[in-house]
Amino acid sequence: MSHDLELELYTRPTCSDCQAAKEYLNGQNIKYVHKNVGEDERFEKELKEISGSRIVPSFAFYKKGIFGKKRVVKNLIGFENNKEEIKQLLGLK
Repeated sequence: MSHDLELELYTRPTCSDCQAAKEYLNGQNIKYVHKNVGEDERFEKELKEISGSRIVPSFAFYKKGIFGKKRVVKNLIGFENNKEEIKQLLGLK
């Protein structure tokens, strides 16, 4: 992944775009933290704080700062519409 970014992916099990995103990331051997908002209310709360909405899939790219604290550097909602930018952030061509 480019620029030492960490990826957290927020999904729901009934979302086809979410399933496509996970399939793509797994197929590219991209390391990410999967957060199923349908299983854990904390993840839904995080999602609202990060993106301002409940729409999934949501890609939250983090960079670690001083003392290991992470900050969101980019949040993208939707896979197909943002695929090229996601690939750039992941360092893929």
